[in-house]
Amino acid sequence: MSNSNRIDQCFAALGEQKKAAFVAYVCAGDPTMDKSLDVMNALDSAGADIIELGIPFSDPMADGIVNQMAAHRALESGGTTRGVLELIREFRKESETPIVLFTYLNPVYAYGFSDFHRDFAEAGADGVLLLDLPPDEADKNEELTSSGELQHIRLIAPTTPEDRLPQLAASSEGFIYYVSRAGVTGAQSSLAEGISENVAKIKAHSDVPVVVGFGISSPEQAAEVARAADGVVVGSAIVRQVEKHGDAADLSDIVEAFVKPLVDGAKSV
Repeated sequence: MSNSNRIDQCFAALGEQKKAAFVAYVCAGDPTMDKSLDVMNALDSAGADIIELGIPFSDPMADGIVNQMAAHRALESGGTTRGVLELIREFRKESETPIVLFTYLNPVYAYGFSDFHRDFAEAGADGVLLLDLPPDEADKNEELTSSGELQHIRLIAPTTPEDRLPQLAASSEGFIYYVSRAGVTGAQSSLAEGISENVAKIKAHSDVPVVVGFGISSPEQAAEVARAADGVVVGSAIVRQVEKHGDAADLSDIVEAFVKPLVDGAKSV
């Protein structure tokens, strides 16, 4: 993978500043594709370093109820994989902020695995997180071999066996997503235990940046995670703002105002 990838450039620049990345998740098409573009621009204006963009899917099994309902709203409003492609093209007219696709194998396989990688890279996406495709399973299926246009982000969880860490870390591109707690996505009132120790274990096997997500919902939590990791992911807390204010004319202003303190918290250490 070329170091011209926006994700690599982002972490290189942040590393020089000794700052953590702020990664913001939203579901494409929630509440509509047009408003999704406004939300993405709001995240950009708030200072998000990377945007994690969910592709609406009918069975998002790794997601909690907030993100499940976001996918449902997106599908109800006519959201499609090809619609996400156009959304990214529109966003790229104004911004070079890296985009990571957050999705499951089914939409990618239905689109065509190699076609998906090519088309989304050409549209301006930089990476993909396939939640239900373990790298060892991909290796057994030639048709699921990456064509190289999108960086493949890997998930590591507290329940990941230690003997799998080297393989997962070695196959990661862009960054490693450390899931800080078992279960599904969703904002939490407190952080999971052992984040610093588990991030250190992962970093012992790879120089790829490690970001932490699942449950982070406040500037204080973002700051605490930023002390231990190379990046902070906030998703459900942002998606809830879209859920609550999706009909508001000033949705983008509301999202930006909510996200800015979270970004500032992540950058405060």
